[in-house]
Amino acid sequence: MTFIDKLRRVQRKNKSLLCIGLDTDPAKLPRHLGRSRGAVLHFNQSIIEATSDLACAYKLNLAFYEALGERGWAVIRETLAAIPRNVITIGDGKRGDIGNTAEQYAHALFDELQFDSATVNPYMGYDSVEPFIRSDKRCAFVLALTSNEGSNDFQRLIFRGRPLYEKVVQAAMKWNTKNNIGLVVGATHPTELEPIRILSPSVPILIPGIGKQGGDLESAVRFGCDADGELAIINASRSILFASSGKDFAAAARNEALRLRSQIQNYRKQFFS
Repeated sequence: MTFIDKLRRVQRKNKSLLCIGLDTDPAKLPRHLGRSRGAVLHFNQSIIEATSDLACAYKLNLAFYEALGERGWAVIRETLAAIPRNVITIGDGKRGDIGNTAEQYAHALFDELQFDSATVNPYMGYDSVEPFIRSDKRCAFVLALTSNEGSNDFQRLIFRGRPLYEKVVQAAMKWNTKNNIGLVVGATHPTELEPIRILSPSVPILIPGIGKQGGDLESAVRFGCDADGELAIINASRSILFASSGKDFAAAARNEALRLRSQIQNYRKQFFS
């Protein structure tokens, strides 16, 4: 099954465009769990058990696991094992390096850890992305216009009359010969999302920035989806993970995920019915 087929299938089955970001910071765990690596894994497993029927994807921000030291990879593996196989997994490391190094990053994320997809920084050009797009069973989410404030420093620079992020989108579409490239576009840039979708009508768009970053959910659905109301992957992390700091953290996470999924579904009905 191709990545696109798997994504469409889970979005239809779970009636969801919601991606839950497992940016699990030990310092923010409910106090009763402690701060150990085992506590991170228990927390992740509890969140997944409470929400997996509501999500189309889980995104693991690799920095939070690499910071755990040698045990970090084991926590990633065991977290991935808890995610139902029909749900998309995203290794969010924003990798991007020269060809032979990119090849090792792709091998680590896709062959060793078995992620379905990964975020990739295209700044070093095609050879830094190519190892991630060799199989149509995997997807490379290319950074186009990111949700952080610093995205203004370079991504909006005008190059030959067009913003740099638009040039990145156009290049990514040329590389998309196996229909396995996606884009990362922050929900904090609602006015840019529509023209980006026009340039890339049939690719998945990973949309971070909902929740604590204040992204525009309505625009994320309206302009992030393809013509069928699919292929947007709308990520929320802290607002779901840390909805409660008490023993009810998993139930609170489920309630917040339900609320967000319901909002997303309402917008889908409004714009794509």
